[in-house]
Amino acid sequence: MPRFSADLAAQRPDDFALIDPNQRLGWAKVDAALNRTANNILDADLGPQHRIAVFAENAAETALAHLGGLLGGASAVPVNFHLTADEASYILSDSGTSILFVGPETAAAGLDAARRAGVETVVGWGEDLPSEIIPWAEWLEQGRDENPPSDVVPRPNLLYTSGTTGRPKGTELPPTMFAGGATMDEHLDVLRESRWVDFAPHLVVGPMYHTGPLSGMRILVAGVPSVILGRFDAETTLAKIDEYQTGGAVMVPTHFVRLLALPDEVKARYDISSMRYVAHTGAKCPEDVKRAMIDWWGPVLYEAYGASEVGTTCSISSTDWLEHPGSVGRALPPFEAVVIGDDDQPVPANTEGRLYFRDSTGRGIEYHNDPKKSAEAHIEPGVFTLGEIGYMDDGGFVFITDRFSDMVVSGGVNLYPAEAENILIEHPAVADVACIGIPHAEMGEQMRALVIRGSSIGDDTDAIADEILDFCRERLSHHKCPRSLEFVDDLGRNTMGKINKRALRAPYWAD
Repeated sequence: MPRFSADLAAQRPDDFALIDPNQRLGWAKVDAALNRTANNILDADLGPQHRIAVFAENAAETALAHLGGLLGGASAVPVNFHLTADEASYILSDSGTSILFVGPETAAAGLDAARRAGVETVVGWGEDLPSEIIPWAEWLEQGRDENPPSDVVPRPNLLYTSGTTGRPKGTELPPTMFAGGATMDEHLDVLRESRWVDFAPHLVVGPMYHTGPLSGMRILVAGVPSVILGRFDAETTLAKIDEYQTGGAVMVPTHFVRLLALPDEVKARYDISSMRYVAHTGAKCPEDVKRAMIDWWGPVLYEAYGASEVGTTCSISSTDWLEHPGSVGRALPPFEAVVIGDDDQPVPANTEGRLYFRDSTGRGIEYHNDPKKSAEAHIEPGVFTLGEIGYMDDGGFVFITDRFSDMVVSGGVNLYPAEAENILIEHPAVADVACIGIPHAEMGEQMRALVIRGSSIGDDTDAIADEILDFCRERLSHHKCPRSLEFVDDLGRNTMGKINKRALRAPYWAD
């Protein structure tokens, strides 16, 4: 395998390779860390799944663990750092993880999760780690600082999405988002052809358990330096763009809302002209927000519509969007967009219906360890939906108008209400419950619980509502819990006990 980072260290000894809020690493240090990480992983017994997991907030070590795993032939599992130990342990068990990497914020929960899942090796960074965790620096010292073999087989990440029925679902990073290749040399050759290579340095804005930031960070192994931000702060983002003259990033609409909310004098303080390619994903961007960002940053926004399970199904440039405002773009190969009416037949252009995609490869959606759920995701082989309603115009541009699935998209994060509903119904004050997405100016949507009260509870509804929400937060990571609760008399269940979530959502979205 070519020592790309060693070559870059010789060519540009003073340049940075990786920057996070606490450290600056040159290519020589990155080269050594990746070699040692990859060789440690190659020397370990990872079992048939070849899985490692990274349960940590954004940091240089988080990136190096992911990338060292890739170079060592492991399939890395990014674990949302908001999860509880119970939630994380399920992912570790289901994925067959053999080595877990944790940061200082997740060390205690990660160690607990590893014990429950039977993961024996836990590596972490930060101060005052529990004695059972191997310190990152010590673990690196155990590794050989030599090139891993060039014939290592690259393996895609295993990603976990929130569960439609209560438990997260694993799905491999799809072929549309993974460089592939039979060997690591072939994999790196494909990565070097990525469009992102032309927009260096890369700015990692979102958490690296999300597909977009994870994919952006991966191009470090193609020789693209990365600037990794911690938890999002709008002015810090502008400051880092100005300081390091970053050229590309992946963002979500919530980032745009917060950037636009900065005072004009703060915006004017920083030079953002180096940004030439900003992919935005995660949720539909409000038209006024997107137009304001294009006015400010120029036509550098490229919208990607899709999902972790399949990658990008539609895309649109700023130029095309200005001509077709509100569109998420045309379908990209290997996908074809199809709008289906109430009679389950395709509808004409400019007619609203359920939005489906046909994957010409026949793959569609595949879930790890769950062939039944994979089959249920399709109306026929290779034809799937992301749960939304929309239409296509005469030019094939897709417009999203509503959602027929239960999913709530909040700040670019997909939430399925079933996880919260399964917990809320256990509270004695809850006779029945349904969680829906309601409008939120900054997050796009926010989850609200609609609750039918039990007959035996008192009259202080505010106190009871707080108690019910606290009950959920004690058992589920906070970002999956409803942010508000409303008592209602009826949820509109039909004779089969089903709830029409679209009808429940409608009054909140009427304006």
